[in-house]
Amino acid sequence: MAGPAAQSPMKLVALQLLLWHSALWTVQEAAPLGPASSLPQSFLLKCLEQVRKVQGDGTELQEKLVSECATYKLCHPEEMVLFRHSLGISQVSLSSCPSQALQLTGCLRQLHSGLFLYQGLLQTLEGISPELAPTLDMLRLDIADFATTIWQQMEELGTAPALQPTRSATPALPSAFQRRVGGLLVASHLQSFLELVHRVLRQLAQT
Repeated sequence: MAGPAAQSPMKLVALQLLLWHSALWTVQEAAPLGPASSLPQSFLLKCLEQVRKVQGDGTELQEKLVSECATYKLCHPEEMVLFRHSLGISQVSLSSCPSQALQLTGCLRQLHSGLFLYQGLLQTLEGISPELAPTLDMLRLDIADFATTIWQQMEELGTAPALQPTRSATPALPSAFQRRVGGLLVASHLQSFLELVHRVLRQLAQT
């Protein structure tokens, strides 16, 4: 029977495969983008810079969480499967962006709604650990800045909703263990969402 030293790398690989699988549905939503939009090039380039910054923050948080799980033998794959279902992260649709007839207003609103959703999910991770707090705070701040950029562009186009969106109920994560596991799942889904956002923005900037 394999000892703890042999089991730990195997569990880490299983955990990474689980995270990849849990976010796969988001990546599969990608489709060829349609024609050019009327968005200013300066706005698109700023958004590309911001999404790269958020991706870097998210990668750093994800790597630290995976490392903590391996170090303290937390986040077993079996528990991750159960917790993923109970957490119930909503799927973020970008259906108005990758289409043959780009719906500009709908696309911007979906981008903003997705960022707003992850702001709320990341807020539930507050108090996760003193070591992770600076990384989490930076990620939340950069997502908020990105969402503000998109909202301001909607205001300039006259397409912003009359009221700012209200945050829906987010899952409660009372224990440190739940916040670590929840953090891994949120970070994984966030990265997949950001990959789609980056692809949308890059192609719009090239058209």
